[in-house]
Amino acid sequence: MNVDGQCHCGAIKFTAEIDPERIVICHCTDCQVMSGTAFRTVVFTLPDALNFTTTEPKVYVKTAQSGNKRAQSFCGECGSAICATSVGEGPKVYGLRVGVLNQRTVLKPNKQIWHDSALDWIDDIKSLPSVPAQP
Repeated sequence: MNVDGQCHCGAIKFTAEIDPERIVICHCTDCQVMSGTAFRTVVFTLPDALNFTTTEPKVYVKTAQSGNKRAQSFCGECGSAICATSVGEGPKVYGLRVGVLNQRTVLKPNKQIWHDSALDWIDDIKSLPSVPAQP
C-alpha cells in the first residue's frame, strides 16, 4: 500500500510503500518515553521503500533493550517522530510512526508488542468518558 505523510510543521514530507499486515502498537518503555505518551503505533515499510521528498530528518541512534542500535528519525524543526530503522549497511525496513501518515485513519493495528510494559490503565481506556472536541 502506498502512503504519504509529513511532520507537524510540514518541513519533512515523504512517500512510502508499507505492509498493511504489519501494524503494531508498541508498549515498550523506550516507545513510551520517546513518544511522550503511553504507546507508539508503527507500520513497517517494504525494504528500501521510503522516500523523502523535502528535507531529510535528523537522526538519533539509540540502543534498544535487545542491544541492537536503532536510528530514530525526527524533524529538527518541530520534533515530530518520523520513523526508525537499523543502523549500518544493507536494505532498510522502516518503522513509520502512524501518526505522521495521511492514511492513519485506515491503518488499524493487528498486534500489540511489549505488552508487559503497558501502563496498567491502558486496557480500560474504552470505559473512560469521552468528549468529541476540546471542552
